[in-house]
Amino acid sequence: MPKKPRRVTVKEGRGAPRLTPITAPEIVTVDAATECHTTPDDVARRMVDHLGPVGDFMTLEPSAGTGQLVRALLASGHSPCELCAIERHTKLATSLYQIEGITGAGIVNSCFLEWAETYKGRASFPRIIMNPPFRKVKAHMKAAISLLNRGGHDRPAVLVALVPSTYDHDDAEHLEDLPEDTFAAAKVRTKIIRIERE
Repeated sequence: MPKKPRRVTVKEGRGAPRLTPITAPEIVTVDAATECHTTPDDVARRMVDHLGPVGDFMTLEPSAGTGQLVRALLASGHSPCELCAIERHTKLATSLYQIEGITGAGIVNSCFLEWAETYKGRASFPRIIMNPPFRKVKAHMKAAISLLNRGGHDRPAVLVALVPSTYDHDDAEHLEDLPEDTFAAAKVRTKIIRIERE
């Protein structure tokens, strides 16, 4: 009987949970001039390990960017209350507050070079971890080293940095060379170095 409509009884599906909408994370775009090269998770973890044992140390991250080194510090047990993260780009600095466990951290929206000049001689850090802009690596490293100080601790002050392979400093200990494809957007040979100061 082709003209007779067909009907099918459908039971109401009460047991199926409602689907929660999928929300994509906000994509933060920054100008290439910021030189924001995101540190891969495994590299960030190793850099934190090179800092030494977790302790009561104020730690500076001068070019916080997307917060990879901040996340690695928090994951290793560093206190957010003893963390100072500097980021020049306003959107990136604001996004740092979204990192789980960041409450209490000192996030500063400023140019690190200007900030370091302002606080030189007035602030010091026994721990510094950084992935500075590659084009101005010498200026950023010089500014960071000027803030490196034991600050009353028994252990030496330690700075760990991811820098281009061409960067040299007399006091730097070469820890490891990174693969050429470490950064997708920048084909730069890089290495991890450590500087200790008594």
